[in-house]
Amino acid sequence: MAKAVYDIIIIGGGPAGLTAGLYASRRTLKTLVLTKDLGGQAAITYDVENYPGFDLTDGSALMEKFAAQAKKFGAEISFGQVKTVIRKDKNFIVTADNQEIYEGRSLVLAFGLLPRDLDAPGEQKFKGRGVSYCATCDGPLYKNKTVAVVGGGNAALDAAEYLAKLAAKVYLVHRRDQFRGEELVVERLKKEPKIEMVLSSQISEVKGEQFVKSVVIKTNGDDTTKEILVDGVFVEIGYQAKTEFIKDLVNINERGEIITDKDSNTSEPGVFACGDVTDCLYKQIVISAGEGAKAALQAYKYLCLCDGQKILPDWERKK
Repeated sequence: MAKAVYDIIIIGGGPAGLTAGLYASRRTLKTLVLTKDLGGQAAITYDVENYPGFDLTDGSALMEKFAAQAKKFGAEISFGQVKTVIRKDKNFIVTADNQEIYEGRSLVLAFGLLPRDLDAPGEQKFKGRGVSYCATCDGPLYKNKTVAVVGGGNAALDAAEYLAKLAAKVYLVHRRDQFRGEELVVERLKKEPKIEMVLSSQISEVKGEQFVKSVVIKTNGDDTTKEILVDGVFVEIGYQAKTEFIKDLVNINERGEIITDKDSNTSEPGVFACGDVTDCLYKQIVISAGEGAKAALQAYKYLCLCDGQKILPDWERKK
């Protein structure tokens, strides 16, 4: 049984979820932020240069400020991976892998995106033992070592550039013959002597013993392979919405993103969504934060209406 009934349960502790927690708690709602980690993707961003008010900040430090501000106004933060969400009468029952059961009168889904897997033999075996999805987090472990970065977008380019400052050698492996990231960055990487670009190729296997020792690279077209020695593999091939556990509760699109309207409403009354896990086109910290605020205010409006209270738009409130 749930220990208490929350006015709002926010699933996800990234920019959207923490901002929702701040706005909900400032409306004096009993608020829980339930998350597997603090800060989401933003927390593993080394340099943030486009968040208003900060010329340059570390993503982790920025997310710690988000969390501290939410807790200052009363939001509770609990850690756990959500397993199930069901509707029970008017409320929602949430179970997590921390063995806890939570009950809430409303929900905000803000759990972001998760890294896309390489889907090569050996990847799962060596996760955390040489296979990484975060250059910022794990890069310092590979100082003066040899690594491979997989991907062709800005995330892969940024990871290769960062790792070149630490590692002795960086192989940048991309399945196409051209990169999709910013051309300016591509040109900069071409001049970096530590980086070797391996185009029109893909990693077909990750090999090792206790830790990664090498990768097998297959060339597109002729399917020739070669094995290169590496100490680590950084997978930077994008992210996906892992929304299977709520697909029977709210409508999702073909990409697995939660479908919302302009006011953060989902197809289920009392359930709101915000941030990268939604069908919003733009996946940015500042946008997720704004969407989180909007979702919390919409949840507040929903609860007021459920309680028979009239709520005025912000600009009509008395000062």
